[in-house]
Amino acid sequence: MKSTLVALLAGLGTCLTAAFRPADAPKTQIFLVGDSTMADKADLSKPERGWGMEFGQYFDGGVVIRNTAMNGRSTKSFLREGRWAKVVQDLKPGDWVFIQFGHNDSKVEDSVRSAPAQTTYRQLLTKFVQEAKAKGANPVLLTPVGRRYFDDAGKRKDDHGEYPGVVREVAKAQKVPLIDLHEKSWAMYSALGETGTRPLFWSYLNGYYQPNPVAPAKNDNTHFSEYGATRVAQIVAEDVQTQHLALASHLSRTPFEGKLAADLPVVLQTAFKKDTFNLAKYGAVADGQTLNTEAFRKAIDACAVGGGTVLVPRGLWLTGPIVLKSNVNLHLATGALVQFTADRSQYPLIKTTWEGEEAIRSQAPISGVDLTNIAVTGNGTFDGAGDAWRPVKKNKLNESQWQKLVASGGVLNEKKDYWYPSAASLKGNMLAAAGTPRKSLNPADFDDIRDFLRPNMLSLTRCKQILLESFTIQNSPAWTIHPLLCEDITVRNVTARNPWYGQNTDAIDLESCRNGLVEGCTFDVGDDGLCIKSGRDEEGRKRGVPTENFIIRDCKVYHAHGGFVIGSEMSGGVRNMYVSNCTFIGTDVGLRFKTARGRGGVVENIFVDGVDMTDIAGEAVLFDMYYAAKDPVPLAGESTAPPVIAAKPLNEGTPQFKGFRIRNITCKGATTGILVRGLPEMSIKDISIENAVLESKKGLLCQEAENIRLKNVTLLSAETVPVMEVQNSRNITLDGIRYANGAELLLRVTGDRSKDIRLVNTNTKLAKKDVQLGDKVAKKTVSVAQR
Repeated sequence: MKSTLVALLAGLGTCLTAAFRPADAPKTQIFLVGDSTMADKADLSKPERGWGMEFGQYFDGGVVIRNTAMNGRSTKSFLREGRWAKVVQDLKPGDWVFIQFGHNDSKVEDSVRSAPAQTTYRQLLTKFVQEAKAKGANPVLLTPVGRRYFDDAGKRKDDHGEYPGVVREVAKAQKVPLIDLHEKSWAMYSALGETGTRPLFWSYLNGYYQPNPVAPAKNDNTHFSEYGATRVAQIVAEDVQTQHLALASHLSRTPFEGKLAADLPVVLQTAFKKDTFNLAKYGAVADGQTLNTEAFRKAIDACAVGGGTVLVPRGLWLTGPIVLKSNVNLHLATGALVQFTADRSQYPLIKTTWEGEEAIRSQAPISGVDLTNIAVTGNGTFDGAGDAWRPVKKNKLNESQWQKLVASGGVLNEKKDYWYPSAASLKGNMLAAAGTPRKSLNPADFDDIRDFLRPNMLSLTRCKQILLESFTIQNSPAWTIHPLLCEDITVRNVTARNPWYGQNTDAIDLESCRNGLVEGCTFDVGDDGLCIKSGRDEEGRKRGVPTENFIIRDCKVYHAHGGFVIGSEMSGGVRNMYVSNCTFIGTDVGLRFKTARGRGGVVENIFVDGVDMTDIAGEAVLFDMYYAAKDPVPLAGESTAPPVIAAKPLNEGTPQFKGFRIRNITCKGATTGILVRGLPEMSIKDISIENAVLESKKGLLCQEAENIRLKNVTLLSAETVPVMEVQNSRNITLDGIRYANGAELLLRVTGDRSKDIRLVNTNTKLAKKDVQLGDKVAKKTVSVAQR
């Protein structure tokens, strides 16, 4: 009886609370008023999109997009049909009205729509603005979005005459915000060029552009593809932020510090005809014995004529190199295994690159050069026969594995501790080890060491509009996936697996590429996992093409030298990387940013949010400008303070790391939590690490750094002499640091160039000693503010 009464009273309380709870505030409405370039499209099976359809993705849930734009309308016809009256009727105070007309107003031959710029057009724009204001709404005028009009020389042609100027004048006279979409869209068009703008418009999808279309067909230079509509919507959202309109408070934010959804890159996706070309119909045999190189070539050639999909059915398909072509999707059915031959003579020597420099190598098992709109998809597997190429060190295997390998063939070095696939492989490796590699770019000069020239497995050079999705790629001779100088890359749900002892078998190396998405991938390899590069030393600087504008999310990296890695070949620069929700399990280093003197290049604007790590052999977070050089950390028995490194003159080979924002990371098990090691002549600058829990043997080591901020960082280090070490660094803020109770020493500061070290919001009493200063460090260098 008592419990029933309690339940009844509780229910009554809930009802009363609900009855007196204020209703949710009504959402702000954004009315879009305009023509077909903005309008919703009823048939989504067709590729045309209005930019208003994509606008909502850049706003949070506090707004509702009301897209009232209609195909073919001008200011005059929109008013005459009662559409504007309906907008005014539905407006409430605080709403926003984005008004963009002009495409159809200029059609003088159409009396229903024609609205001369200096009279009717001007008058109606003024009317719309004033009536929106009268309802307490916020009108915003937009100049008409640009048409894709280039002359024969690739220069911009006039596309809207007087109309954009009238919009600007009305906005100024009525004192309302102006988004000059005409000029901003043309800024984008001009940057992309005549060819580069084609994918923005729906009739150019999949490369089906007709230079001289046969009537009645024509190339549409006005209406957008989904990609183009998204890019235009992004421009408008960016201008809302730039002008600090009140509506900007509703712009969608990302996990990355200070970044909106509109700040992230938009990646052009692939599109293929539905035609399918079955590999088996081109003479291929899935018996694991027949070499199907020619069948792959024939199927891809046939598909490339009009575009479509080359289907690799279930089965074991032995082949030599596969060369991709534009507008072809190479699709592996579930159960398909493409086994690349171990016969190294099937892979011709070609001029390509190796670790960021021009070189002669064997042709990649899968390759494409200067292609547009390509894909490799499906749930099948590619196996690169990497064991036929790579040397193996004896101590990498147990005794029975070693004996089996030796018995398989190949040759041993003089010490009998290294196995090579062939005498040619041994010869090439010995030349490299002796520091006398051949510099020629003539393939004929390498015939005697061709087996040494291991290829990257999937190599794409100067390609655009790429999709790599769902397949497994394994047993690579060298780097596994290597896009070079590519644009608009999507890598989704790909698995890369290589032996842990496989040298140079990075999972993916994005080199001098721009605009991409890597998501949902799983990597377990013998070198770095997610790796960003841009060329090496002088050649990389001369190329001068950074890797930029990539979203990397929801990836897992198991065994690898590094989880997410930048460098060390980053001489062309790296910028605008957005990494989130990744897991690193058993990698040598977690977040690994590496370079060296001589590289040059600037790495900047790197955002990381949400990385979890376990069993990291080295550093959880590493910034290192001494990659491949002698480690300056002292040997056992020497002073525990890091040694002072001599400065060298600045030059074009001096690298730079700056502008990193790392948040919400955890690590359970590492040798060092955070290592920041810059150069005396070029400190590592502007690094922020916030909300981190790092369990490791050592805590923080910070050398030659400037403007470093740790906030809410827990350093659970086994060694506590000290927990944090700072040397020759300045403007260091250690805010809200947590550490193990009873630590011997919390912070040690050394180096006569150390300056402005702040320890704040930290309970220093948990340590036996809070701060220790080196001989040349003034007391005022460190300030401590107790929490």
